[in-house]
Amino acid sequence: MKNKYVIGVDLGGTNIKCGIVTEDGEIVKKVSVKTLAKKGPETVIEQMKKGIKHLLENETKKIKGIGVGAPGIVKPKKGSVENPPNLPGWGKVHLGNILEQEFNYPVFLENDANAAAIGEMIFGAGKEIRSFIFVTLGTGVGGGIIHRKKLIRGDSGAAGEIGHVSIDYKGRKCNCGSRGCIEAYIGNAHLVDRAKRSLRYHPESKLHRIIAENNGYLSPRLINEAAKQKDGFALNFIRESGKLLGYALASTINVLDIPTIIIGGGTAGFGKPLFDSVKEGAVDRVLKSLKPKVNILPAQLKNDAGIKGASALVFYNLKKKSK
Repeated sequence: MKNKYVIGVDLGGTNIKCGIVTEDGEIVKKVSVKTLAKKGPETVIEQMKKGIKHLLENETKKIKGIGVGAPGIVKPKKGSVENPPNLPGWGKVHLGNILEQEFNYPVFLENDANAAAIGEMIFGAGKEIRSFIFVTLGTGVGGGIIHRKKLIRGDSGAAGEIGHVSIDYKGRKCNCGSRGCIEAYIGNAHLVDRAKRSLRYHPESKLHRIIAENNGYLSPRLINEAAKQKDGFALNFIRESGKLLGYALASTINVLDIPTIIIGGGTAGFGKPLFDSVKEGAVDRVLKSLKPKVNILPAQLKNDAGIKGASALVFYNLKKKSK
């Protein structure tokens, strides 16, 4: 059987990644262009068009559609993206209509975390799972909810904001304006801030040397580097962070009755110490009947999650339309 081909576009604050993807999830061609976010929406859209045109150059494959994963509030039916973070001056942009008029393909838009969840459902760790909660760990903490092979969007499309489950009503201030959100503990900047504050009490940690060698800079990657060198502080810090995430997920599991969690994003690179601790924290706090059902899995799409997730939107929506 001949493969079907679609274009997936991952709209990021720094780069726009585009790829031609088969229905088996294979990227046969890809390109990355600078977003040039500070120049405003018109420039960003021209960059997006540039990337897509590069893919289509001398291309003989029949393309079935274009999928776009974008930050911010996305209204798929209207084809609009509203106030995406790290993209100044956007407000509300009818991106779907613009791309459809330019390329004459059906265009499907979705929030980037939701797109990644659909990507895991179609191509990744969720292929054989009917319902799961997807969590992505990076600059923030995003998420998507898949229930019986369907994305749960909520009334305004904002369902799945796992990062804003509060674990302490008097806790750390979050960028959203609330307190105690899990994002305020394990979003990259908050994670690093917590580590630096705690390091004062651990002069024995190898992280002091690592920070000095990096001119005072610290990142999740460097914390992980210390953990791999068996640094006690770094390992305990990762385990503590995992437990905090587990506590937030326990609340989500209790509300949704979905005990399978798939975790992706850069910070998921902490690996086994993180995943074991997430499970420990979740099991500790979920309802007794759910404890044996908690299952924490690593995402499979990794570096290509953005492109594959965006392309999965096309296959997902075309399948729904054909029913």
